[in-house]
Amino acid sequence: MHIKNVNLETVCGITSVLPENDKMEIAFAGKSNVGKSSLINSLMNRKSLARTSSQPGKTQTINFYNINEEMYFVDLPGYGYAKVSMSMKEQWAKLIEKYLINSKQLRIVFLLVDIRHEPSQNDKNMYDWIVYHGYNPLIIATKLDKIKRSQIQKHVKMIKQGLNVVDGTPVIPFSSLTKQGRDEIYEYMDEYYHEYYLAEQQAEMEGMKE
Repeated sequence: MHIKNVNLETVCGITSVLPENDKMEIAFAGKSNVGKSSLINSLMNRKSLARTSSQPGKTQTINFYNINEEMYFVDLPGYGYAKVSMSMKEQWAKLIEKYLINSKQLRIVFLLVDIRHEPSQNDKNMYDWIVYHGYNPLIIATKLDKIKRSQIQKHVKMIKQGLNVVDGTPVIPFSSLTKQGRDEIYEYMDEYYHEYYLAEQQAEMEGMKE
């Protein structure tokens, strides 16, 4: 995938109406400070379009990035930030659930977890929640550069077992520092995009026949 044009097109808060997009959407979910903005910036080949911060809980909206006028990256609010009030956490949860239920173009959900640690209860809850809403998320294990190469497979196994993932679910180790894992993520996005595009073409042809 070669990303040429990127535009932060829509920002949705708790009271916002979600956009009715006509292009494939790829959503990014993960706990606060897991490296979600760094991953999105890396994939978009931008340094700071998605805001990164040492302060967890920075992303409080759903942000829609138009990629090449072909698809959207959808940055969901981070979860698990202890200093946010319970009422605010509940509002963010409702916002994410509204998106998962109502989006007609969502095709991939990337769930980010920290490769260094066993998945937290919040990670497990989010994984189960995404599956409940009909998606089989791909897992991206961030902060790969923080562990030794010899530990990678052990930690990938730990994540799969901790989340109790569906058999065959990919876990992609990723480092925003070295960009290791980025090409593999691109490959998955390309595969889904081609399937989406072919399905759209087929639907148009069937519509013409009618």
